[in-house]
Amino acid sequence: MSAPPVPPVLDRFFKISERGSTVGREVRGGITTFFAMAYILVLNPIILGSAEDKFGHQLSAAQLVTVTALVAAVMTVLMGLTANMPLALAAGLGINALVAYQIAPTMSWPDAMGLVVLSGIVVCLLVATGVREAIMHAVPQQMKQAISVGIGLFIAFVGFIDAGFATRVPGETGSVPVQLGDDGTLSGWPVLVFCLGVLLTTALLVRGVNGAILVSIVAMTVVAVVVNEIADLPPERWGLTVPAIPDDVVAFPDFGLVGEFSLLGAVEQVGTLTVVLLVFTLFLTDFFDTMGTAVGVSSEAGLLDEKGRVPHLGRLLFVDGLAAVAGGAASASSNTSYVESAAGVGEGARTGLANVVTGVLFALALFLTPLATIVPAQAAAPALIAVGFLLMAQVRNIDWTHLEIAVPAFLTIAVMPFTYSITNGIGAGFIAYAVLKAVAGKAREVPWLLWVVAGLFVVYFAIDPIERFLGVS
Repeated sequence: MSAPPVPPVLDRFFKISERGSTVGREVRGGITTFFAMAYILVLNPIILGSAEDKFGHQLSAAQLVTVTALVAAVMTVLMGLTANMPLALAAGLGINALVAYQIAPTMSWPDAMGLVVLSGIVVCLLVATGVREAIMHAVPQQMKQAISVGIGLFIAFVGFIDAGFATRVPGETGSVPVQLGDDGTLSGWPVLVFCLGVLLTTALLVRGVNGAILVSIVAMTVVAVVVNEIADLPPERWGLTVPAIPDDVVAFPDFGLVGEFSLLGAVEQVGTLTVVLLVFTLFLTDFFDTMGTAVGVSSEAGLLDEKGRVPHLGRLLFVDGLAAVAGGAASASSNTSYVESAAGVGEGARTGLANVVTGVLFALALFLTPLATIVPAQAAAPALIAVGFLLMAQVRNIDWTHLEIAVPAFLTIAVMPFTYSITNGIGAGFIAYAVLKAVAGKAREVPWLLWVVAGLFVVYFAIDPIERFLGVS
């Protein structure tokens, strides 16, 4: 039985027939992409909501669900309508961890979100001026992959800590920094929920189940709710989110976080130099991750041209920059393109119509906030472990026999989780890369922009002695 004809208006606008697709395939692809990435509606509020800013303030989980869904819906539809790509957007994992655990503790939440807005503005300006090619060439491909791997380990570490699988060791100086469980052993129902969740998530990934991460989160949330009801556990055993059945399933979205950002407030808190470095780190993480995602998804969809170029790349990158601006302005953290869009491509999506479908589903999720706020960290943290593994897989592309790249890559990967700082890892890697190239007599192979960035990171790491020398502090 042949597929029904494509409506002429849709066909002309989205080029559905030209790309060998149908409306049915686009709808299926859009739905699949939504379910493959809908876990962000749970994870983003947990990551951002679990952190405190410099003044001890925390963001509301319910409001975070709202803004996460809102920005994802608007920017995903905009990507589909302008770039005609089946590439959905939502709050970026890794970027939100950087905002929550690295930036917010040094300033207020509005100040931190202002930096996200600034990073998006930088992306838009660089796309508009054509500077993106120079920046792309400045960082070696293997260093970009090392950054992804380091972020993967960092995210996994956050997952283990949030779930209570690993905890900070109290006591005297000299003790090990972290331990298994609360006292060196695993105990309690919440930790069991986490362990079962990790096994379920990985099992579903091995079986190739679409939406494996979301399925695991939903299943383990149900288990957590049952356990909480039967065992009648005290709320503190679960942490920030208790898996209790809500009084209402549907609720009007709370837009209280929209517009709560301060564009330049961070300068007063941490200084201009640190602001520049943090904005650059946000920009770098978002910009290169988007490039890799766009190439990967376009390749799977068969949309690359004969030279391997992504169609409408300028529009794609500009929308991605706007997504960072919108995410910061709404306190949802930077929004970026999602590699999970490949799941929709696997179901047949080839055009921006799939994005419209995905965006509409995110919009509907605005009214299901109570369901998202019952998910405990123990049910959601396995997703962090899984995402950490997926990012870690890029380690195979690094040439570990070539020390000039292997050592900087290793430092990038190791410093991130070991110092609990994504910024520190990127800085250590850039400095090591520039120095080792110079030692090997290959200083000219290092792009000038990378020398500038490495120099900025030297100042960043040495800011305390520099301030003391200058009499600033």
